[in-house]
Amino acid sequence: MKRLLSFLPAALLALGALTLAGCQKGGSEKFVNTDVTGLEYAKDFALTDHNGKPRTLADFKGKAVVMFFGYTQCPDVCPTTMAEMANVMKELGPQADKVQVLFVTVDPARDTPQILSQYVPAFDKRFLGLYGDEAATAKVAKEFKVFYQKVPGKTAGSYTMDHTAGSYVFDPQGHIRLFVRHGQGAEPIVHDLKLLLS
Repeated sequence: MKRLLSFLPAALLALGALTLAGCQKGGSEKFVNTDVTGLEYAKDFALTDHNGKPRTLADFKGKAVVMFFGYTQCPDVCPTTMAEMANVMKELGPQADKVQVLFVTVDPARDTPQILSQYVPAFDKRFLGLYGDEAATAKVAKEFKVFYQKVPGKTAGSYTMDHTAGSYVFDPQGHIRLFVRHGQGAEPIVHDLKLLLS
């Protein structure tokens, strides 16, 4: 038992060093956002982009991918997140071409490909809107553990959508790496994307 106890701190120290190494560049810089490297979910998706092309994560190999779930009639979180990501792209300069932002609708009944093709690229022409039918939307939301539900409006047939406000980030090799909290500004995201692209 004593031998096991003396081994435990060394094992925990080694595990801690490995965890730290996973979120540092050259042993000095750390991610600002939540490091979710090795997450057992949020691994892939099968949706269609606003141009009608079927998409999976493999299509974006070689790029860092930022994936946000929202809807075009969202009054606050979605437009501010998309505007924030447009600022991130500006601040990244030439490195922005190595980043793909994906906007996944949680409101496929209203967010048609036509609406997505007007809304999403209005923030940055490189951004892609993704959609699926109700079953595909539910499947990808479950895979990413994203919450969404309709909230009835004041008039018959009107509604808003409650939904998870953060974004997932994949590295250029297609591995899930970060969860980005909503509303923190461009700087922390730029910092972390530069680490992933270096």
